[in-house]
Amino acid sequence: MHFLDQAKIYLQSGAGGPGAVSFRREKYIEYGGPDGGNGGKGGDVVFEAVAGLNTLIDFRYSQHFKAKRGNHGQGKDKTGASAPDLVIKVPVGTQVLSEDKEEVLADFTEVGQREVFLEGGMGGRGNASYKSSTNRAPRQHQPGQPSEEMWVWLRLKLLADVGLLGLPNAGKSTFINAVSNAGAKVGHYAFTTLIPKLGVVRHRQREFVLADIPGLIEGAADGAGIGDRFLGHIERCRVLIHLIDIAGDDPTEAMRIVREELAAYGAGLEDKPQLVALNKLDLADAELGEAFSQELIEAGADKVFTVSGATGEGIDELLDAVLSYLPDRTATESKTVEVEVADEDDDEWSPI
Repeated sequence: MHFLDQAKIYLQSGAGGPGAVSFRREKYIEYGGPDGGNGGKGGDVVFEAVAGLNTLIDFRYSQHFKAKRGNHGQGKDKTGASAPDLVIKVPVGTQVLSEDKEEVLADFTEVGQREVFLEGGMGGRGNASYKSSTNRAPRQHQPGQPSEEMWVWLRLKLLADVGLLGLPNAGKSTFINAVSNAGAKVGHYAFTTLIPKLGVVRHRQREFVLADIPGLIEGAADGAGIGDRFLGHIERCRVLIHLIDIAGDDPTEAMRIVREELAAYGAGLEDKPQLVALNKLDLADAELGEAFSQELIEAGADKVFTVSGATGEGIDELLDAVLSYLPDRTATESKTVEVEVADEDDDEWSPI
């Protein structure tokens, strides 16, 4: 499955059907009179958040959505049929933005949430509705209200309880595979993760969703590397896990880079609770881990966990700390979560 988290689409509601001009003419009926019916209402454009979707890839191939217009009125006082609503199904976590991306028009955060985005036009009046004591044979009618139209952007922010971040090659893919069923791609090179990945973690009879995003590098806020466009997927997380490679050149510098990129991105990410974890403990000894932990605490970390995604060492203690930031029953426990959000061998993730 391809992964797409941004798409631009065109919306158009249905126009109202025109009213009819008709007169009743039947044998043996002395006074017929006008009997033109009203037009039907045009279809609304409705967005609905549904379970089981976690990408906007469908909107790459279908970008124009037009609701049907209402049927015209008919003689014998027949009102035209109203057009059905056009329901556009989107993943939970989708935001609808204005064409200039300056305004959030709708935000879908729950399964089943529906919003009427564009209303269809009302049907026009038929000539029967114009009949009066002074106008016994009216011939005027209304054409029906016109449709509404606009371009909007869809932006997906994956719903996860915990976000996983760090520099490239910090071992995030190995970590998420060790604690969940994500099946992320692992390689001995930077940027093996090109798109966000979700995994469901089950720990001590609790369950939560962990989101892994591509690694950040210095200057990501200015577009370096993959940039910071995927940081939006951890905006809704309750807590962040910051993985640092214990075998890297300078763990303290690695923490500084990531924290500065979060601050540059904004959206409150720098204020979210962060659990700093020195990863790849299997490549170092306990003494080195303690020394680096002390340096990170002096640099601003509240507490440092030493873990190994490859061997599982220290992971239980880290997950225990994660649970302390989550409610007794997380939001994701009450709904089905699809975790395979992408095929990482395919690089078609760019927005339209």
